[in-house]
Amino acid sequence: MTTATAVAVLLLAGTPTAGQAQTGYKTPRTADGKPNVNGFWQAVNTANWDIEGHGAQPSPFQNLVGVYLAEPAGLGVVEGAIPYKPEALAKKKQNFETRLEADPFNRDIGDPEAKCYMAGVPRATYMPFPFQIIQSTTKILIAYEYAGTTRIIHLDKVEPAPIDSWMGQSVGRWDGDTLVVDVTALNGKSWLDRAGNFLSDTAHVVERYTPTGPDHLMYEATIEDPSVFTRPWKMSMPLYRRVDKGIQLLEFKCVEFSEAFLYGTLRKK
Repeated sequence: MTTATAVAVLLLAGTPTAGQAQTGYKTPRTADGKPNVNGFWQAVNTANWDIEGHGAQPSPFQNLVGVYLAEPAGLGVVEGAIPYKPEALAKKKQNFETRLEADPFNRDIGDPEAKCYMAGVPRATYMPFPFQIIQSTTKILIAYEYAGTTRIIHLDKVEPAPIDSWMGQSVGRWDGDTLVVDVTALNGKSWLDRAGNFLSDTAHVVERYTPTGPDHLMYEATIEDPSVFTRPWKMSMPLYRRVDKGIQLLEFKCVEFSEAFLYGTLRKK
């Protein structure tokens, strides 16, 4: 081979494809031979503020708290642009404008996070809190620190979900070293971030968790929602293993933090 050809072959050989583990990394196995993704994980990005690229923004209460609650800048986790339908894009903008509003008689106004509702999928993954993955042979439990939420991924056969819910129904399978999860039966009430990006109750989310090193997972979520978007689209980000001494999930049961926000207008004068 010529020198140029040899260099090209080496470069191609060393470039992992999407969803493929880093070259040379051998994923640890559980007792039943499946990839071991047990542990405490956390996203380290600003996707919960805005999944798209964005600049730093002041706090909505900057006259009261200064730089507290200011929004950090972020590169974004969306591949390309979010393909909103025109009417859905208008709703996204309205969501942002009313994100800090609350009406005890209309639960659809305002960001669900501010009201301590479950984050939904995929938002629960990149909230600024750790979560724990616990594997068994037929089920995988994900416990999220935010709002004490839990979610079960079924690796065995299950009946369709009887009702829609905040976290939906998750059915998983292994594709090599990648855990692939189909998420359906979402209630369409959760948002994707504080910027007002959202899903409807016709959404179908496919997640992929791929070990790329001893302390890293590559997370991908492909979202299909014909009521909101013109085509499927994807977000991706690394997840980092929390290796702190004595790491555990702590309590963040936030209902009491949101009661005055939700129901304060109903107090007697």
